[in-house]
Amino acid sequence: LIYCYRKPKTKRAKRFLEKREPKLNENTKNAMLIKGGNANLTVTEVLKDIYAVKKPFAVLYKRKNITRPFEDQTSLEFFSKKSDCSLFLFGSHNKKRPNNLIIGRMFDYHVLDMIELGVEKFVSLKDIKNSKCPEGTKPMLIFAGDVFDVNEEYRRLKSLLIDFFRGPTVPSIRLAGLEYVLHFTAVDGKIYMRSYKVLLKKSGCKIPRIELEEMGPSLDLVMRRTHLASDDLYKLSLKQPKGLKPKKKKNISHDVFGTTYGRIHMQKQDLSKLPTRKMKGLKKRPAEKSAEDGAATPKKSKSA
Repeated sequence: LIYCYRKPKTKRAKRFLEKREPKLNENTKNAMLIKGGNANLTVTEVLKDIYAVKKPFAVLYKRKNITRPFEDQTSLEFFSKKSDCSLFLFGSHNKKRPNNLIIGRMFDYHVLDMIELGVEKFVSLKDIKNSKCPEGTKPMLIFAGDVFDVNEEYRRLKSLLIDFFRGPTVPSIRLAGLEYVLHFTAVDGKIYMRSYKVLLKKSGCKIPRIELEEMGPSLDLVMRRTHLASDDLYKLSLKQPKGLKPKKKKNISHDVFGTTYGRIHMQKQDLSKLPTRKMKGLKKRPAEKSAEDGAATPKKSKSA
């Protein structure tokens, strides 16, 4: 294959290409929310609510797109490259799979893995009359259930949900900013998604009393079909560039408690020439001096 590379003619095109270039520190992952050709009102409301939670790192396609991701992924890959999104959520509805959601992610603009979920119960943001978190709030993610660590499909779903909802990477955290919780519970073959607003109330001491107030959306999900990447492709997608890997420091070790030890290499020292503090108690007595002088230079015997 021969690829034709054309230089950008305008500064705007140059900035656009530089934005899409590979970087050591990746941009925040964007998600595209696509409505299928036969989506009903429930699926449409689910996509709108998740878009409201994910904003501003999301793109919502309002037009219906007739596609089947498990049979043909070309349209998803086209939209991914067009909107520069590495995450997607596709909603559809039919008699065989009612209220259907397909969540997935891309690697190099190709589908890496995707999981199909069925919506059994849905409570929207509008139905819960409570105060909401501001747009762009980074959520705290909580996963409950041993299945997320035991089952491979659930373990991959947990990784997928973390990628989808984690938000931007921040250098520091303030206590007042921890106000949004997304809780996922897996039990009896179902996944319960709940979202809460954190309320910090007075407790009479420095540490505030924490209460959770349900905010919405609320979803009861069941896992259906899965399309998981092979182990080799999954490891390739997790590979980090050499520039991000920390350089190994020589002669430094750590113990089990996290204490850092350093080894210093020095030349051999002559401790006999080491200067010491002149104290009265360290001074040599005259008998010791004469004994040392006698041992060093023995007296010659007088000749007859």
